[in-house]
Amino acid sequence: MQRQVGHFGLSAIAAVFAAAFAAASASSAWAAATPWTPNTSGNVGPAPASFNKWEAIEAPAESGASCGNGTPYRFFVNRTTNAANMAKTVIVFEGGGACWEQNACQMKDGVLGATNYKGIPTNYMSTGLALGGLITPFTSRTHPLQKVQTQSWNIIYAPYCTGDVHTGNKTAVYGDADPSAPITYYHRGFKNGEAIANWVGRYLPKQDKLLVTGFSAGGVGATAMYGLIRLADQPKQSALLGDSGPLFQVDRNATPEEAPSVLLHNKIRTAWGLDGDNGLASKMIATFPTAGTVDNLGSLTTGLAKVFPQDRLGYAVFQRDAIFSSFSYTKFYPEIAAVPAGAKRDELLNAKWVKEVGTWVNAMKPYSNTGYYVPYGRDFLKSHTLTTATFSGTGIKEANLPDVGAFVDNLLDTSKPVMRAYETQRTVQNAEGIALFSWISNALYSLLGL
Repeated sequence: MQRQVGHFGLSAIAAVFAAAFAAASASSAWAAATPWTPNTSGNVGPAPASFNKWEAIEAPAESGASCGNGTPYRFFVNRTTNAANMAKTVIVFEGGGACWEQNACQMKDGVLGATNYKGIPTNYMSTGLALGGLITPFTSRTHPLQKVQTQSWNIIYAPYCTGDVHTGNKTAVYGDADPSAPITYYHRGFKNGEAIANWVGRYLPKQDKLLVTGFSAGGVGATAMYGLIRLADQPKQSALLGDSGPLFQVDRNATPEEAPSVLLHNKIRTAWGLDGDNGLASKMIATFPTAGTVDNLGSLTTGLAKVFPQDRLGYAVFQRDAIFSSFSYTKFYPEIAAVPAGAKRDELLNAKWVKEVGTWVNAMKPYSNTGYYVPYGRDFLKSHTLTTATFSGTGIKEANLPDVGAFVDNLLDTSKPVMRAYETQRTVQNAEGIALFSWISNALYSLLGL
């Protein structure tokens, strides 16, 4: 459905760039960027033709969207027949690893490398990571382990196949592992997000309720793409839930002691093309110049709160997350990489992780429309993600909160203040109902070097 749209604010996604180039980049890289506006008249693919069924929407090549190997990008739509919820939609960004090296971009050096590097087939919802919609309770009509109110809404699932946490816009050539056979890799997460936002703007009426969410890399993607989707659809009520993809407070000139993620952010800013005239950072700051700063990736988190004061924004993460922390630090700190995978390495990771979680949470506190949910940990996937498979084991007992579902319900209830919960009684909970799977998965991660 085509309609006129107005400009809302969004913070820039920013990370760290080499200090030697910072001044020159700041004066030129963003000056030529033009504001982002929805294109609801084309480049968005067809409308779905059925209900309660996953339909693939292929983004046309002219949209710039693609997977890492250059094949078409596809996302999936499942429209509801529930009359009361036909104007309510949940959009879910898929998680997975990331890459800036040849082997990692082909999933050859461990589980933290890029997922779906061969592209997204039309039957992905039954054959891929989505597990028929069971990967998270947000993508299943009748999830066997968990209920959530959005299961009767329209559902849009955004697969992840670009190795850039849904934020990149750069064509890279990687030959570090095999210079004789380099690969061309398309970091097009930002363009894929644009295609989804444009589709929403064209084919969905103005929504009564919209929830944008994602887990792991998708938690980053949901946060990064929220403003574009919000701009295209202009829903009556809107909420964000970023699960286990925190955009930490990292100034480009910070030292590793001040902000341990600074080395990672330095790498991805250049590897994925976050700067430049068409990079996510520069594009968003051109669109919403008062929202934040390109010097700090974490300004996106607080920038959303400033420019969408009527929205309800929520972020969830475990204090003991040993997967996202490994991605953030292991390759950048030799003293961590030198320690064999296991409990000792996890403690080294956690020392840096907890510091950044604390700074991140403190930055949210001045904004009344921003909530956070930070349990200590659970015995599943090394405490990574709260909304994968089930909400079980994500409770905060001291606050009388049974699981992260209470946080979700709060985000969708405009009559209550946004919830803020940070567990201080440090306990690791087992994930009820999937205890055997939890044991198997943790054993597998040990074998894979995590």
